[in-house]
This record gives sequence, structure tokens and C-alpha cells, in this order.
Amino acid sequence: MDAPALKAAEPQAVSAPDLAAQLAGRLCHDFISPASAINSGLDLLDDPSAADMREEAMSLIAGSARKLVALLAFSRVAFGASSTAENFAAGELETLVKGVYAHVRAELDWAVTAPTLDKPSARALLNMAQIAATAFPTGGVVRLSVEPEGEVVRVEALATGSRSRMRPEVATGLRGEALTEGLGGPWVQAYYLYALVARAGGRLDFESAEDRVLITARLPA
Repeated sequence: MDAPALKAAEPQAVSAPDLAAQLAGRLCHDFISPASAINSGLDLLDDPSAADMREEAMSLIAGSARKLVALLAFSRVAFGASSTAENFAAGELETLVKGVYAHVRAELDWAVTAPTLDKPSARALLNMAQIAATAFPTGGVVRLSVEPEGEVVRVEALATGSRSRMRPEVATGLRGEALTEGLGGPWVQAYYLYALVARAGGRLDFESAEDRVLITARLPA
């Protein structure tokens, strides 16, 4: 079976300042919740009238700190700051994804068998994992896989659950289209995923149904 054609249309133009602002806003949104929870826990520890809540405060601080560290480590690779590495061990990527999935309702089915992934495949996989987890906010299963297809590597996130809630902004971004209405946070990661796949010479496709969301990136091997 011949490998599918890869070349996808270039994403609709978004100015660099606008894209940077949307990405910064998205990251701030992700980080502010656990950071605020840590601050709330510290306030409880400092409140003499809340001495009986010390254990609860310590639990809040510890859990929120783990979430914040997991998000920071994940974002460093997913959004490209770890630019010196050209290949990533699959075990390292699995740890990053598990760190994020520890704080969402979706369950992870890690089906990646390759020992290492190149940078485009690794970054695509991480972004797809996070986007797929949001497709079923009340719970579901996300299966992540990376398979060779001749001269192509297929990176796939298959999310299944009882009711999909993929936001219209996410679908817009996954088509490589500029945001015209809706929230920038959900849109920008999907648009970023499309753009990085297109820049690598690959193709991004997705399907969305009530009980199933499939995101597939095909990248040059």
C-alpha cells in the first residue's frame, strides 16, 4: 500500500505577535490554576485561625506543585523550548504525558513502541495527547500510537468516551485556520499543532464524532 500524500496546505497566516500573545495567554491559563492553589495553601498555613486545616493545606500545596511542575516540563517540549534535542526517548515522552494525565479525567493508553522519536513526531504527539484529553472532559480513554508507514510515520491520538465536547475553536485550529471567534486558548494549541506538522512537511487530519475523536499526523520518516 502506497504511503498517503503528505503535503498539507499552509496554515492561514497569523502574525507572529498575535500567535505569541495567544500562546503566552494559553500557558498562563494552564499555570495560573496550580500556582494560585499553592498560594491559597500558603495563606492557610499563615492563618492562625486555620490551624486545624494544616493537613489540608499541605495536601493542596503538594498536589498543586506536582501539577505545575508536570505542566512546565510538558510545555517545555510540546511548545518547542527544548530545541537542542533532535530526538526524544519514548520513555521520557510517556513520563511527560502521564504527568499531565494525572490531572485530567481522561485515561491514557500508551501504545508507542518506538524507542525514540524525532523532534517533529515528539512535539506532535505531546500536543495531540493534550488536545485529545480535552475532547472528553467527563472521562474517556486516549490511545497514543506511533507507527511507520513506508516513508511516513503516523502519529495518532484516538480518544473514545461517552460524549465528545470538542470546541469549535479546536476544530478551526486543527484545520490550520485563523481564529475568527471563540477562545484563543483552545484554538492556539490546535493551530500550533497544524503549523508544526505542515512545517515538517507532513499532513494533519482529524475526525470528530459523539463518541470518538481521532487526530492523525503523517510526517516524513
